[in-house]
Formats: sequence, C-alpha cells, structure tokens
Amino acid sequence: MKQYLVKELQSIVNSGIEKQLSELTHIEPSMLYKPMIYSLQMGGKRLRPILLLLSYNIFSDDLSQALPAAVSVEVFHNFTLLHDDIIDKSEIRRHLPSAYIKFGENNAILSGDAMAFLSYRILNECASDRVIDIINLFTATAIEVCEGQQYDIDFEDCAEISESDYFEMIRLKTAVLIGYCLKAGAMLGLADIEICNQLYNLGISLGMAFQLQDDLLDIYGSQELLGKKIGNDITGNKKNYLLVKAFEIAGKDIKSELAGWLLTSGQNEQEKINAVIDIYNKLSVKSITENKIEYYFNKVFSILESLPLDKSLTVQLKNLISGLQVRKY
Repeated sequence: MKQYLVKELQSIVNSGIEKQLSELTHIEPSMLYKPMIYSLQMGGKRLRPILLLLSYNIFSDDLSQALPAAVSVEVFHNFTLLHDDIIDKSEIRRHLPSAYIKFGENNAILSGDAMAFLSYRILNECASDRVIDIINLFTATAIEVCEGQQYDIDFEDCAEISESDYFEMIRLKTAVLIGYCLKAGAMLGLADIEICNQLYNLGISLGMAFQLQDDLLDIYGSQELLGKKIGNDITGNKKNYLLVKAFEIAGKDIKSELAGWLLTSGQNEQEKINAVIDIYNKLSVKSITENKIEYYFNKVFSILESLPLDKSLTVQLKNLISGLQVRKY
C-alpha cells in the first residue's frame, strides 16, 4: 500500500480545492462567491485536510474515497477564519487583507455562511457506507467549534478566567476539529471504532498543543512568518494561556498593573503590547506555556505509539506531528 508524503497530500488537497473553486467562478451573484474564492486561494498549511488524509492512508491508499471529506473540512475551516477575522477585527490574514477588508463586512459574513453549507455538500460526495455517521460527527463538531468561539467572545468581558475554563474553550474552538479530521479519516478507511476513537483523542491533544503554540506565537512569533500582526490577543483582550497564567501567578501589584492595561484600548496599542509582554517576561509565562505545549505533544506521541498498528503505517503522520512540534508559524 502506497504511503503518501505530506507534500503529495498537500498538492492533492490543493487540486481538490481548485476543482471546487473552478465551479464557483462564474456563478451569480458573484459577490457571494468572491470572498470564498479569495479566502481559499490565500493558501495556508492545509493541516486539517492533510491530517484527515494521513489518517485515512493508514488503512487505504485510494485517496479518491476520502478527498471530498478533506476538501470539505478545509472549506469549513476557512469559513471559521473568515468570520473570526470579522469578530476579532483582524485586518491581515496570510500577508493579505482579510476578506472583510477587501469585500466588505456584510459580503464576507454571507460568503462565510455559504462556505459552511458548501462544506456539507462536498462532504456528502464521499462514497462510503459510513458517510451518514461522518456527517453526524461533522455536525456535532461544527456546533462545538461555535460553542468554543462563543466562550472566546464571552471571556473578553471577564477580568480573569480559570485555567480549566481556558482549556475547555480551546478544546471546543480548535481541538475538536483536528480530532474530527483524524477520526473521520479512519472511519472512511473502515478502521475499527476503537482505533477511530484513539485517533480522535490523539487529535484532541494535538489541537490543544497547536492552540497553545498559536497563543505563544501571537506574542513571541515573527510577524513576517505568521503573515499577521503580532500582539492581536493583547490588543483584543483575548484570554490566551499566557494571560490566564499571568493572572494566576502574579502578585497583587503586578496583577493590578496587568488588569489596568486590559482596560486600555485604541491609541496606544503598541505601548500596551510592550507593557504586557514585559509583565509576561517577568513572570516567565513563556517557559510555562512551552512546558504545557510539550506536555500535550507527549500525550500525542504516547497515543500514537499505543495504536495497535504496524508502525510503518503511521510514519508520515508521526513526521508531520514532529514538524508541528517545532513550528514557527
């Protein structure tokens, strides 16, 4: 059985996306589809569809059976990014103007809605006896992603949140979709349900690590590599892990200073970013976050090693995860 390389899968996914987009190019009203096409042609890592295909490829190498599910989840993921940019007022995405900046907020919202529905239409193209079960899993996951986003919005108005609240928020907002990808791929490959569930749990831990990395990169990453402004979580008062831990371990004076900066907005954004980062440095929350990321990656590799499968079948998945462990964007 052929084991596909990540680069091969990325090319296959991109071709699948381009095929879908070619069918939308000349449909009216064009303004419904232009933000959709723009968002999907921005590129990106294509992590979620690649994970789905890697999981499927453990059990089968006929990728045509799983490609619709892979394209579907990438369309859905980009719908969430399109709406996230509006909610977070993020003007740059992957070095380019966000869709709502280029096409207007109302057009971007409606196009995002259409992307969510399109993802279902594409998923339904899967020729599998398990497609109904996968659609049900996808629906449950989509609702959970929205729940996580709502928690993220709600927490902006909270002075502090607990670590457990934070982890539940990122489990829903980020991790469940990655869990879905690994489980859906295995389901399409007709794997035993126990293995499907193990891969789902692997995806949850991977998603937790991935979101923690995003939190860290928003503060300490490279704007050039990320393709967006550094410090958005700070200016938006997002309750990322660094802020949650800072409030947890800070003394009274530093906690008061940090709370004061959260109340400021508007004119002195860079000053706010610099001041909050200075507090993070004093409290060593960067290393605390790095340790938590390592904790979740250790869980990922532990689950991967425990799978009752020939290790040669999971080499490409393991290689991708190892690459994610040291990612800079």
